[in-house]
Amino acid sequence: MAKGLKKLFSISPLKISVGVVLIALVLFFIDPHFLRFMELKALDLRMVSRGVKPPGGEVVIATIDEKSLSELGRWPWPRTTMAELIKKLKEQGAKAVGFDIVFAEPDENSSLKTVQELLQDVKKAGGSKSNLSNILEKKKTMTDTDAIFARSIKDVGNITAGYFFHITDKEVRHLKEDQIVAAQAEIANGRLTMLRSQKGADDSSIIRAYAAQPNLPAISRAAKNCGYFNAFPDSDGVIRWSPLVIKFRDNYYTSLALSLLVQYLEWPTLTLNLAEYGVENVKLGALTIPTDESGRLLINYLGPPNTFAHYSISDILSTSVPREKIEGKIILVGATATGIYDLRNTPFSAVYPGVEIHATVIDNILRQNFLIHSGWTTFLDILILVFSGLLVGFLLPRFRAIAGIALIIILLASFVFFNMVMFTQYNVWLNMVYTFLTIIVIYLGITIYRYVTEEREKKKIRGAFQYYLTPSVVNEILKDPSKLKLGGDKKHLSVMFSDIRGFTTISEKLSPENLVHLLNEYLTAMTNIVFKYDGLLDKYIGDAIMAVFGAPLEQKDHAQRACRTAIEMIAKLKELQKKWAAEGWPEINIGIGVNTGDMVVGNMGSEMRFDYTVMGDNVNLASRLEGTNKEYGTQIIISEFTYEIVKDEFVCRELDAVRVKGKKLPVRIFELLGEKKDEAKWVEFIRIFERGLAFYRAAKWDEAIHQFGRILEFQTNDYPARLYIERCNELKKSPPEGEWDGIFTLTKK
Repeated sequence: MAKGLKKLFSISPLKISVGVVLIALVLFFIDPHFLRFMELKALDLRMVSRGVKPPGGEVVIATIDEKSLSELGRWPWPRTTMAELIKKLKEQGAKAVGFDIVFAEPDENSSLKTVQELLQDVKKAGGSKSNLSNILEKKKTMTDTDAIFARSIKDVGNITAGYFFHITDKEVRHLKEDQIVAAQAEIANGRLTMLRSQKGADDSSIIRAYAAQPNLPAISRAAKNCGYFNAFPDSDGVIRWSPLVIKFRDNYYTSLALSLLVQYLEWPTLTLNLAEYGVENVKLGALTIPTDESGRLLINYLGPPNTFAHYSISDILSTSVPREKIEGKIILVGATATGIYDLRNTPFSAVYPGVEIHATVIDNILRQNFLIHSGWTTFLDILILVFSGLLVGFLLPRFRAIAGIALIIILLASFVFFNMVMFTQYNVWLNMVYTFLTIIVIYLGITIYRYVTEEREKKKIRGAFQYYLTPSVVNEILKDPSKLKLGGDKKHLSVMFSDIRGFTTISEKLSPENLVHLLNEYLTAMTNIVFKYDGLLDKYIGDAIMAVFGAPLEQKDHAQRACRTAIEMIAKLKELQKKWAAEGWPEINIGIGVNTGDMVVGNMGSEMRFDYTVMGDNVNLASRLEGTNKEYGTQIIISEFTYEIVKDEFVCRELDAVRVKGKKLPVRIFELLGEKKDEAKWVEFIRIFERGLAFYRAAKWDEAIHQFGRILEFQTNDYPARLYIERCNELKKSPPEGEWDGIFTLTKK
């Protein structure tokens, strides 16, 4: 149970990924300010990088710009100027005109001129009271520019007035209830025409107003309808949403853009659909306008300032704007001059005309060119976040560091590309920040985890192998510690055993201290040779050495390395023998066995304690070959399997075909004599020995004895030749029963 709990609470790359994904999902629903801020900026970047999209052409902006201010005087202009403007627009065929301006105060621009004219007229009339009264009444009518403007609005019949709401309680504390009620009456023609509520509908998310700031009563009543032009920036000050409805007391009111569209489309039914979660959508006749639960439209900006057609009011008044630019259009009247301060912060610019925001909303609705950000996109956001996070957690641990970085770059680039395609081609706003950060955090988490665990593993491996392998081999293993997992793999390797002959007799001649000193000197020298050829010192078995070549470091020439190690060990032993003889130490001789073949290699043992070693029949054969040296009086014996690999690089003579203890099938064995460069001195020797061996296997005992005798002429102390002469003499005396196969069976290890 304890083991199960340990496994449950242990850290792994996949668990890191799942944990990060769960945290990301929690944050996704909480939507903290700083992450929301990042996503909004990412949306702006997508919008700007998409480039400019041409508007439909139905909306034209009549601007109070620097040119108009220069030619018509400072703002505000006399209402007679505005009256003349709407008449000119009507004459040029404008279909609907909306004001992004509120005329809340009486016009005072002509007061001084009126007084001067009045004084002059009174003087001309001789001061008569009745005449003076008539003159005043006449002048009052002529100089009431607000009344003139109101009459003009009523006459042209296509004006949508603009106003604004007070959204906070602080703004209306100075107002009395009768004032608020009177102001509400002036915006009555801006009320929503139809409301559809589902059962349990909730409108609590819709923006509430505390009071309205309408136009002068005469102007409000003269206009066909009206709409508010309040702007509500996001937390970073950028305007991205346009509230299409605001609730004021018990009624819903429509925005300037929506009210103007109602007039332009010739008064279709405008319906607000409410659901349990808030606003479902807004319908304008056959047009469906998607909103969020608060009734806000996500503005699909088409480009920087002046994306829509702008015409200076002074040019419109002078009729220098062609009729076709005005005819049948929606005209928005608003300020673009910097000094009037109707400039807003948008994704495209920090100084974007507020009137052009209304134009953008109108164009979005007419063209049905909406940014899609709804429940199904939220579901897709969650799906992409979870899939991307788990995909990184699954793939990243299978890649090395550089490949892992490349993987993350490819995944991030693919995600950003997909996100951009969905935005630019289909107007779908998918969340970018949460998935992007999830991938980055998972990458960092897994990278840190791998660094910590791999460092721990490397320390463990370095501690385990520093006494068995050369530093270069240890470093190679550290590049891929997974090769040293608990368990074994079947691999083609070479294994070498060496053993001291008569060690028991030698140990009896020496004190324990001297024996340890002698043995340490011998083992150090032999181990250094193993390390020289990057062999694995598998273990010391008393005075015996077991070494493996080809694991854990991959070595294609492992058989050659094992043979060179054996040859150098014999050469080094001869040097040590001279040194020990001079010091009065006993002589030491060794036997070496080498075999090559498939064997199981890996960490054998338990999770608490294990040993990196090799196992299998081919390992046992190498051990038997080492002991076989005693039978043939040789120093290095290799199997036929090793011989077939190294025969082109080393000089060998075939010794025999034997059955070693524990194996049924015979194995041809060879004595390793030296490297190929020394072959010349061995050619004749080997040729004669092989001839004698052939006679021996053919049961021609005398011929074999003759050939082995010739070998003794080359080397009088060649033990294998003497051995075969003895065998032949014995076989002559006692011929073998049955068919002779020439195979010798070993009865000792």
